[in-house]
Formats: sequence, C-alpha cells, structure tokens
Amino acid sequence: MDDVSGAPPAAPGSTVRVLGVDVHWVEVGSGPPLVLLHGLCDSHRTWSTVAGALARSRRVLMPDLAGHGLSSRPDASYSLHWHADVVGAWLERLGLDEADLVGHSFGGGVAQWLLLEHRARVRRLALVAAGGLGRQVGMALRFASVPFVVERFGQPFMARGTHLALNAAGGAYTPDEIAELSRMNAIPGTARAFARSVRDVISLRGQHRHFLDRAHEVAELPPVALFWGEADPIIPIAHAVEAAAVVQGARLTRFPRVGHFPHRQEPERFVRELEAFLDEPRAVAARIRAGAACALTA
Repeated sequence: MDDVSGAPPAAPGSTVRVLGVDVHWVEVGSGPPLVLLHGLCDSHRTWSTVAGALARSRRVLMPDLAGHGLSSRPDASYSLHWHADVVGAWLERLGLDEADLVGHSFGGGVAQWLLLEHRARVRRLALVAAGGLGRQVGMALRFASVPFVVERFGQPFMARGTHLALNAAGGAYTPDEIAELSRMNAIPGTARAFARSVRDVISLRGQHRHFLDRAHEVAELPPVALFWGEADPIIPIAHAVEAAAVVQGARLTRFPRVGHFPHRQEPERFVRELEAFLDEPRAVAARIRAGAACALTA
C-alpha cells in the first residue's frame, strides 16, 4: 500500500497561530479535504501508515493537537472545548468550510465536540477507538487524572513513559517511530498539556464527558462511522457497540484481534473501509434514538 511510511512525512509541515497556539500540520494529496486528529501523547505521525493511500483522492491534513507533536504548548486549560475551538479556528484560518473528519482516541472526543460549535464544517465523521462514548477507560489514564501529579512531576518521565506505552501497543509502532514520538513528548510543557487534557475528560472513576449528554444541541448530525479493534485494552469495543445501537445510522467496522490502533495495525483494511464510508453516495445523517441520551454509562 502507498503511504508516507514511518519516516518523516514526505510533505513539509506548516504552522499557523490561532487562539494563542502555533498549530503545526502536515498535508499530502489533493481533492476533498480530510482532517485526521490523533490521540493523547501522539502526533500527526500516527497516520503515516494510511495518509499516502488516502491522499490518492483527497487532500489529507494531519494537525498536531495543541500540546502535542510540533504544535506549541501554551499555559492553557486544555479542556475538550478548548481543543475543539483551536481546531475549529485552524479550519477557519485554512478556509476549510467543510471537511471530512476522522478522530482517533482523544482526537475522537475533540471531533465530537467540534460538532457542538462548528457543525457546519463537518461533512462526515469517523471515530476510531474514540473517547467520549462510555465510562470505562484504561487504568493508566485514570491514574494520570489525579490532580497536579503528572503536571508538576511528570515532564522528566514523558519520554520514557511514551517508550513503554508504545512498546506495549502490539507492534503498532516501529522502534524509530517510538523514538521520534518520545523525543516530541520530551518537549517542555507536554506533561502539563497531557495532564490537563486527561483531567478534563477522565477521573479515577473513568470518563466523565459523554457526547450524548449534549448531542441534542446539534440540529442535525452528519453521517457517522465507528472503527474499533475488538481487543482494544484502552477503550473497549463495547462503547462502539452501544453507540451504534444508540446512534441510528452509525456504521460500525470491527477489527478482530486488533487493539487501540486499527489504522496502524490493519492499515489496508482501514483505508478501504474508511473510503467506502466517505464515498457512500447515499449516506444518511445520524440520529440519536429517542430516550437514549443517557444510555452510555458502562
């Protein structure tokens, strides 16, 4: 499969300042815009296995969320709402009136929150092992939510923690990719950004922000698709199954024997299924089934 490989992206990165954040992104290809949002302690490089193939027919834009990758790390709230506003302002600065949006893990939560304030910019929404659809989450993230511990004392350990976490990710990342991401996460301010981002959405009890609590505020949802590894140890596939039952019209693609990174562990199938969703001419807007707004509690 064509890709941008695990090496640095073939296209040079760009940076623009919005809402006090220097947002860095890499883009490849041309055509309808497709925006890919990564998860916590990750970067635009997470999409290196699929970006090249997707770029055959699309303009693929891969930003680093604030506090991540090569974007800046201001002293900010890092709330989910703030992250969504930064991405929304970045889309506006680039003149992207409408784009397809893919969000992995925490990036999936940001993508969902974008619908609350920037709905008109989202043509279709794909959620990959996304947060915000249930309570359960890995214990490491629960512990990271303890107030101020990671923020005050975690920076010297961010590189080592990244190395350990990705080595345990079932071969999703190569040693060179792990080394590069560890280097990025060693940049001062990363621990603060990580801790505040986690604390806004997770506590010791699990996730406490759920999109369905506010989905009624969106006049019309876009077509929605869910992509999930059946062996995800961080955000269980049960969240996707429940969401597909609650969100009428949402399509669920399951990846057997795959963990938290289906786009890296099965890139060819991921691209095939994602393109089928994005190109479906008769895709219908998703709808929340009546009486289901508080259903996702597991």
